[in-house]
Amino acid sequence: MTTRDYRRRKVGGRRLRPETQMMSYGYDPFLSEGAVKPPVFLTSTFAFRTAEEGASFFDSMRTDGASDAGLIYSRFNHPNLEIAEDRLALFDEGEGAAVFSSGMAAITSSLLAFVRPGDVVLHSQPLYGGTETLLTSSLASLGLGAVGVSDGVSRGAVDDAVGRALGRGRVPVIFVETPANPTNALVDFALIAAAADAIATHQGLRPITICDNTLLGPVFQKPLRHGIDVSVYSLTKYIGGHSDLVAGAAIGAAEPIRQIRRTRSAFGSQLDPHSSWMIGRSLETVTLRMERAAASASRLAAWLADHDAVATVYHPDTLVGGDYRAVFERQCEGGGSTFSFAIRGGREEAFRLLNALQLFKLAVSLGGTESLACHPASTTHSGVPAEVRDRVGVNDALIRVSVGLEDPDDLVADLGDALAASRRP
Repeated sequence: MTTRDYRRRKVGGRRLRPETQMMSYGYDPFLSEGAVKPPVFLTSTFAFRTAEEGASFFDSMRTDGASDAGLIYSRFNHPNLEIAEDRLALFDEGEGAAVFSSGMAAITSSLLAFVRPGDVVLHSQPLYGGTETLLTSSLASLGLGAVGVSDGVSRGAVDDAVGRALGRGRVPVIFVETPANPTNALVDFALIAAAADAIATHQGLRPITICDNTLLGPVFQKPLRHGIDVSVYSLTKYIGGHSDLVAGAAIGAAEPIRQIRRTRSAFGSQLDPHSSWMIGRSLETVTLRMERAAASASRLAAWLADHDAVATVYHPDTLVGGDYRAVFERQCEGGGSTFSFAIRGGREEAFRLLNALQLFKLAVSLGGTESLACHPASTTHSGVPAEVRDRVGVNDALIRVSVGLEDPDDLVADLGDALAASRRP
């Protein structure tokens, strides 16, 4: 039985759910001495059976980005990488995937595969601080422009940003992050599709649409179902899920993924075998972890919304109506477990709260089994200009939490004590 046959196995003619396939998809134990779990393939290079096979592999690699070339060299591909990519593509309903050494490596390669000096990237706001810095500083120094959309659920705001972007140059990419880190602001995929069509009519080229799906994917949101071309991730977060690896991914249609893989091969930013193996391990439990954490986060958000020391809670459950609620119900299947809240006060009160926490660890990142808390304005988004932070709501009163797998009653007690401490001078 070949590896490809093993991937297509069905039970009683039933199409298996991703949660079931994560235990075996893309791996045949009988090609690895019967090992139930994939071995970690710690090798830098792979032997060819003949010189002709080696030549054929390299011909394919140059055109396909090593997607079907066969095993060549671990900068291009290796078995653990391919298993992780197969499973991610299945879970996100993509035709292919490319796994990277970090989420920012995935985002950078996904952009550089399509942009050229003088181009303009149309993007949502707010963005993760690293992405904002990449667009407005690193890529700007290479002659790339960036235009932000002030409100991702407003047709007027999207149309206005499209006009401004086209006025500055060719627009080959629309990049959105939804829900946004750290405010959970949403972007309407239907508006993004309409924007891409309008840009195509104007310039003769339809932009590639890319969505950072880190906060809800792959369980609670599937952008590819809604016409997005590429879904990108920090796999460090929910999919890795244990705060013990750094990785990223791009998942989508075959042609854009082929181009992204070629860029990855050129920069050498693929993921190592052991971390790739860990991604495969974590995919086996990602649905269980995300559903449990999301249930706890929903409870904490409701409790915070009723607390008199809290001004605003930025959690999908607090979207009671209007365009945001409609977009959330159309695109999302759950609220996730990362959200922010603004306390009554400023940086001083926020720091007192954070310093009083005992169960929440003070750390950046999110999506792990442990609960984390941070002050975005002074950490994850400190590199974003202050005027941009203020405009998108990342101010000194904002605290971001990533709810883990602890007992939710214990987490409520911890936040209660910390909120009380934030009021004491």
